[in-house]
Amino acid sequence: MSLKAELEAIIYAAETPITLEQMTQLVKETVIAEGAADEAEMKSRVRSSLEELVGEYGAPDHGIEIRQVAGGYRMSTKPEQHEVVRAFAKSLKPPIRLSLPALETLAVIAYKQPATVPEINDIRGVDSGGVIGTLLDRKLITTAGRKQVIGRPILYKTTKEFLMRFGLKDVNELPSMEEFEKLVAESFQSELIPAESAPSAPEVAQPTESSEAPEAEPASESVSETEKAG
Repeated sequence: MSLKAELEAIIYAAETPITLEQMTQLVKETVIAEGAADEAEMKSRVRSSLEELVGEYGAPDHGIEIRQVAGGYRMSTKPEQHEVVRAFAKSLKPPIRLSLPALETLAVIAYKQPATVPEINDIRGVDSGGVIGTLLDRKLITTAGRKQVIGRPILYKTTKEFLMRFGLKDVNELPSMEEFEKLVAESFQSELIPAESAPSAPEVAQPTESSEAPEAEPASESVSETEKAG
C-alpha cells in the first residue's frame, strides 16, 4: 500500500491534529517494507511523504488543505471556500435526538420490518405506542399497509430518511442486532453525566417528548445515534 495514501487516510480520520511521531508509528510496517533501516530514516520518509501531500493539497484545484496545527497535521477547508462551506452547513438538517425507548423501537422496526405495534411491544416488553408517533414525526418510519389478521393492525417500516440519517445504502447494511445494541449502550455510557444533572443527548438523538410518556420508563433512559457512518 502507498505510504502517502496511508498518511492521507490517517489525517482525514483524525479528530485532532496528529503528529509526525504518531503517524510514523502507525505506518511503521509500510515504511520498513519500503526499505527504511532505522527510526531516523522512517521518520524522514514519513516527513517527505507528508510534504508531498501538503504540496498536492495546496494546488488550487483542491478545496481542502493539510495544515500544521498545534504541533500536528490536520485537514481543513481552504479560506477561499469558507463561504460555500458555511452556506452548506446552514442547509443541513439539525441532528435528530431520540430517547433510548425511541431508539429501541426504531431498531425493532428496522430489523423486523414491516412490524405492528403489538409485535414491537412483545419484543420490547413495554408499550411502544407513544414513541411510534415521535418516529413518524421525524420521518424515520412510515406506514406499510395493514397486516391481514384480526383487527388489521398498521404495519410500520423505515424510510429513506432513516437510511440517510444512519448513512446506509439499504437495510441490508444494518449491523447485527447484537452489534447495534452494543453501539447504543456504549453511546449512552459515554454521554451520561452525574445523576443530579440532566443527561446529555448523543448526536443521533431530541429530548423525549410527552408522547413517549405511556412507556413509563426510567428517567435515566429518557435521552440518547452514527455516523458517519457516516
